[in-house]
Amino acid sequence: MGFFKWFTSKAKMKRWMLLILVGVVLVGYGISNVLYFDTLGIKEIIKIVISFVIGFTTIVLGFVFMQKRTLELLIEESDTRKETQNINKLIFNKKVYNQGPKIVVIGGGSGLNTVLRGLKNYTDNITAVVTVSDYGETPTDSRKALQVLPLNDIKESLIALSYNEKEMEQLLNMNFTAGKLKNLTFGDIYFLAMNDIHKNFAKSIESSKEVLNITGKVIPVTLEEIKICAELDDGTVIESRDRIPEYVSETSAKINRIYISPTNCSPAPGVIDAIKEADAIIIGPGSLYTNVIPNLLVKGVAKAIRESKGIKIYVSNIMTELGQTDEYTLSDHIRTINEYVGNKIIDYCIYDTGEIVPEFIKKYNLKGSDIVLADIPKAKELGVKLVQRNLSKVEGNSIRHDSDVIASTIIQLICDELKFEDMQNNSQYMLLNNRLKESKREMKKRQKKEKKFQESGRKPFERRDSSSKSKFNEKYSERIDSIKDSDKKANIRAKMAEVNEKRKRGL
Repeated sequence: MGFFKWFTSKAKMKRWMLLILVGVVLVGYGISNVLYFDTLGIKEIIKIVISFVIGFTTIVLGFVFMQKRTLELLIEESDTRKETQNINKLIFNKKVYNQGPKIVVIGGGSGLNTVLRGLKNYTDNITAVVTVSDYGETPTDSRKALQVLPLNDIKESLIALSYNEKEMEQLLNMNFTAGKLKNLTFGDIYFLAMNDIHKNFAKSIESSKEVLNITGKVIPVTLEEIKICAELDDGTVIESRDRIPEYVSETSAKINRIYISPTNCSPAPGVIDAIKEADAIIIGPGSLYTNVIPNLLVKGVAKAIRESKGIKIYVSNIMTELGQTDEYTLSDHIRTINEYVGNKIIDYCIYDTGEIVPEFIKKYNLKGSDIVLADIPKAKELGVKLVQRNLSKVEGNSIRHDSDVIASTIIQLICDELKFEDMQNNSQYMLLNNRLKESKREMKKRQKKEKKFQESGRKPFERRDSSSKSKFNEKYSERIDSIKDSDKKANIRAKMAEVNEKRKRGL
């Protein structure tokens, strides 16, 4: 069974065997001519030489490509990420995956987990750098009872990196309903126990890689409990993550800058080293001001990113966020990150084609969100190489990033870098390239299903002009103008009251 598997169409070995056979026939033809003719003329000599040259060349090429394809098949057979396993596999060598590219993903929330979910199919060397912050939220009963740090983002990242996400999610989020453990969450109990064993919070999370059998590792960006704060352009300071979009959306104020408190918190052990050793650093997608940038504000993180030799890739958001990135274009997102990390720090930006079904865009418009406009000329001025992909997909009633497309694009960029460095024949390149081929086959199957949208007669969403306003702003333009006017009048009254107060004190 195992022997005949090498001759299936999927194995792609028969073509190279045929090439070798052709070479043997040509060499045999040349030898037969040498033995057959008593005297050789110029024409006969030329024919024999040509047959020998072509024959030996095809034989050598056939063996070279056979060896290369054999290695690819062995890599496929050692893939532990496949849903179906065959007990008669030719090889099981996890070392291949441990030698995969070192990738650091920085962010938080569902955007970070989307990237992790896709990348775990290509390499074991994934490091998720996650913010540990209460974000101003009220602690759960479990957190209050066990006195543990807020671990929601860390839990979600561990789930995204696990082999069986559904069961891992049920396990870590299980809430006991009876007995002495009532209202306690298993995940909180687990991390409390691990912390007591290792006497170190970061070490306890890192050790979870072996205990929970996950791909890669998760590291908190800092061990200190921080708050995410925003200073608005009207001078208002908000010290609660949840209140930032709420306040901004209710007023005409915009975010001037984001900062963390305390401002001088140190990175957790392993964060800086992971960034320095990374082959690729992925920033985003996710809430720009409350999930992505806070990680970059921890002492030493931005500096490590700037100094890292790995390629820096930003995965852009598909939609703007109400109260955070209203009317933000692609270049606005990139420019904002540059302000906190450094100009021209991003090498590549992966952004969406914008071809989304209009019905879903309307739903987001009603909530104050709009599609992120790809102002390509302005984005290119920032020194970023733009990579356009169909990143969006619809899950239920929500627009989400496609984890497979993001991961394959990131790996393709890494492969291009390896190819540029003339490393096409090393095991790392061959592993990644082989996995990319598999992913492309799966994507083609999925694209056939997505054609149903086109068959239904619905046209893809056309991007709005950069000079036009979003549907949300058009609908509520009068209300927004009235809010701005009232804010101006309130500021004038406040200044007049302040002047009158000073005059009274002077009298």
